[in-house]
Amino acid sequence: MNLLTNIDKNVKLCDFVLENVFYIYNFVFYLKQSVLMKIRTARKDDMGAVLALIKELAQFEKEPHAVEVTESRLQKDGFENTPLFHCFVAENNENAIVGMALVYPRYSTWKGPTLHLEDLVVKESMRGTGVGSALFDAVIRYGHTLGVKRIEWAVLDWNTPAIRFYEKNGAKVLRDWDVVQMDTQGIQNYLAQSQNENI
Repeated sequence: MNLLTNIDKNVKLCDFVLENVFYIYNFVFYLKQSVLMKIRTARKDDMGAVLALIKELAQFEKEPHAVEVTESRLQKDGFENTPLFHCFVAENNENAIVGMALVYPRYSTWKGPTLHLEDLVVKESMRGTGVGSALFDAVIRYGHTLGVKRIEWAVLDWNTPAIRFYEKNGAKVLRDWDVVQMDTQGIQNYLAQSQNENI
């Protein structure tokens, strides 16, 4: 009787494993990646990999030709004289960079010092493994260490998974605000028009 009971239990266990093999595989994969991944502050020689991730993001956001920044410019702006940004990278067990988050200081006339998250990018093959969450956590903790009053960033209105992630983690998506930008050509046009009006 005990033998039959044990066999029955083993059969049920096998059935459970077979029915949930996909979920078990993903859980083990996520656990493995979480254990083998580390988040660290970026170095100057990481900027080539960071630039590759920036270009991957541009492709995802349907603007593949919009990236003008170069590796040397990132190295100069982030690691010489007064750095203009701080960057975190996610590194796998083979020391390959699979994600990055780039932030820089801002100032709010209502609140005081704030931190702007410009980009948080995870390599496509590593999405869903916890890399993005780990980078996001590093940014929030960094902002807290700096004592900023707010951490802010922009998100495309069609990027529903990202919006859900941010809201789930306590961020507010301000849907009644529009982002306003003036690019290099816009600045030149404005200055030319302003000069002509003053003549």
